[in-house]
Amino acid sequence: FNFSLLKKLQISFIKIIIQYYFFIWRGSGDMRLELREVQKAFDQKQVLKGASFVFEKGKIYGLLGRNGAGKTTLFNCISKEISCDGEIALYDGADDILDFSQIGFTYAHPILPEFLTGYEFLKFYIDINKDKIKDKKSIPEYFDMIKIKEEDWYRLIKDYSHGMKNKMQMICFLITKPPVILLDEPLTSFDVVVAHEIKQMLKAMKQDHIIIFSTHILELAEDLCDEIVILNQGKLEAIDHNMIGAPEFEEKIFEALKEEQHD
Repeated sequence: FNFSLLKKLQISFIKIIIQYYFFIWRGSGDMRLELREVQKAFDQKQVLKGASFVFEKGKIYGLLGRNGAGKTTLFNCISKEISCDGEIALYDGADDILDFSQIGFTYAHPILPEFLTGYEFLKFYIDINKDKIKDKKSIPEYFDMIKIKEEDWYRLIKDYSHGMKNKMQMICFLITKPPVILLDEPLTSFDVVVAHEIKQMLKAMKQDHIIIFSTHILELAEDLCDEIVILNQGKLEAIDHNMIGAPEFEEKIFEALKEEQHD
């Protein structure tokens, strides 16, 4: 009797079983954004050094890191604004559905067509995305959501303050509600009332989205987030969510960020 052949058949059978259950696990899961060994360098400076993480639908993630740690670079890689090494995939069940249209990215420095008025821009944005919009509201209703007064609707965007421009780009993802929402320092230019309302909207939306926002304000992350992720020395590290709000939480964050060495 050929025991060697039997052993090979047993190993092959085990592999098939493992692959089957792996497929079932992936196929039955909710939407998730997977980063595997993402690397990015600019000239001789290595910014991302094998960043890996799985972001899941239904949670708000706070991405913390010191200035220059690479938070915006990571967002640019996820949104395909820049190329990178490694793998970035958005899974809905077993299918990789990632493309740029699935990602909403609000920039720390808003990029908007400044030759249009606020009203013209919203009308244009709604028109080109009409097939993606569910529960469409009127333009005045959208302006009311972000507290821009009627007298400012017909002003050129180039004359808007930084805070108003930030509001305009924030309303874009509130209109189209893409599966993945990346927010780069999103609330720092808002007044207290609008910031509170945006936070409530994000909390209400999270069950159907993957929301990641970068910030250097620890209190904001602690108040809004379900999970805290640190970008430290080019890699991503999760902080135990049970620590959020605990007395040692801030100390753990500070100790992790102190380890960051800047060139």
